[in-house]
Amino acid sequence: MGRNRSAPACIEVPVVARPNLSLPREHDGSTGEARPADVVIVGAGIGGLAAAIELAREGLAVTVLEAAPEVGGKMRRIAGVDAGPTVLTMRWVFDDLFARAGADFAATVTLQPAEILARHGFWDGTTLDLFADRDRTADAIGRLAGAKEAAGYHKFVDYTRELFELVEEPFLRSPRPTVGSMMAMAGRIGLGSLMKVDAHRSMWKALGGFFEDVRLRNLFARYATYSGSSPFEAPATLNVIAHVERAGVFYVDGGMHTVARECAHLAMKLGATVRCRTPVARVLVEHGRAAGVVLASGEELRARVVVHAGDAGAFAAGLLGADSSRAVRVPRPASASAVVFTGQAELEGFPYVRHNVFLAADYAREFQALFGSHTLPDDPVVYVCAQARGDDARAVSGPEPILMLVQAPSNGDTNAWTAEEIDTCTKLAARTLLRSGAQVTNLEALTVTTPAHFAKAFPGSGGALYGAATHGKLGPLERPGAKSAIPGLFLVGGTVHPGAGVPMAATSGVLAAQAIMSAWPSTRR
Repeated sequence: MGRNRSAPACIEVPVVARPNLSLPREHDGSTGEARPADVVIVGAGIGGLAAAIELAREGLAVTVLEAAPEVGGKMRRIAGVDAGPTVLTMRWVFDDLFARAGADFAATVTLQPAEILARHGFWDGTTLDLFADRDRTADAIGRLAGAKEAAGYHKFVDYTRELFELVEEPFLRSPRPTVGSMMAMAGRIGLGSLMKVDAHRSMWKALGGFFEDVRLRNLFARYATYSGSSPFEAPATLNVIAHVERAGVFYVDGGMHTVARECAHLAMKLGATVRCRTPVARVLVEHGRAAGVVLASGEELRARVVVHAGDAGAFAAGLLGADSSRAVRVPRPASASAVVFTGQAELEGFPYVRHNVFLAADYAREFQALFGSHTLPDDPVVYVCAQARGDDARAVSGPEPILMLVQAPSNGDTNAWTAEEIDTCTKLAARTLLRSGAQVTNLEALTVTTPAHFAKAFPGSGGALYGAATHGKLGPLERPGAKSAIPGLFLVGGTVHPGAGVPMAATSGVLAAQAIMSAWPSTRR
């Protein structure tokens, strides 16, 4: 973690002197001439913070506004326990982000590489570890399901690595692609290579070409849930997530919130102002372009550019004012939500490591419930993160910090989630765990976050954790890009391109900053 910082996670600091940006001054309505902020960023999630770092290092006057008491967005914590993302992947995104700002991510945040990516408990009582090392994983699969399945895993690793190489530059590191740009890419690399992106078939169908054992198909199909999607509807391109995880999973000393906190510190060091407990009521639109924001307090902050780092659905819902409601069209269906239990509990009956996944036999039922009937699955997959543990399964005496997650429909805006529903979810999760001999006791002491809580915390989301579900062959192309339909208003975060997840949200901030700076070449130092 950071070097024993005692500063609060979200503070205001004076704006440092900046070079002349050669921008026209505008009157802000006060008694004298005053230059408004260059950029106001609404939301201090990781996307907003990444944008703040990129823009502040270019010399722009940046103000970040966050409604919550501290920075982080979905990288939240409850009583010191990670209650959102629990690991860091694609660490090079943050290495590069800090390096461009003259800082060293590795010297700021202490990371521990994971050897065991996850321990899986199956419905038949068997278990399987996935390792960062492909040979160790193949050996484990061979012991579980035979040599043919182990060979299939090696082929799957090669396939996902090729997927990553195909999509990294044109998709993950670039502005939102379109059908036209994809056709242009096909002209450059050939239609055969474009077909290898594998968007024409579902994840589930593609997995059937590598694994016959349904336990393994269910296991690798869970990567669709990293974007809140169904493996039966998501394009096989999303199998790339398996490569990203195998390429490096890191535990963060002090928890994932440390990453957000240190990004905020870096942005402030570069001169940005970060204000927490400062909700925004609406985006100002004047003469057809963004002109600033109005806070819930009534205060007006004018700016040349507004960056929205919340759920993109807030615009269509009219939550940021009628004038900005046309800013973006959000595709449907919405991604899944979750019921999340966090706090201290006792783990028993299973050799828990840091990450544990307990799988169900009929995986299709879960997604039919989530996206078909929009109900809680009656035989859910359960994820348990034992945050005091590492790769070894040593026993921990007494309560320990955990996160337990069950997928749920994104109906938080229409369903209050009663105590009875939460109790049902708890019992269903316990039944899934018991098939592997696992127990999580003292659940009553945990904090429970439902889709209704997520809907309130992230306006416009309906409780969906990842924006739109990535379904269909064009699903990856349908997320909004950095530029909205309103000039001067830009979008970042996990609900826009390139997608959900900590590194993707950070990348969206970088892409938005690039779009802003390209419009103002005179501001470059």
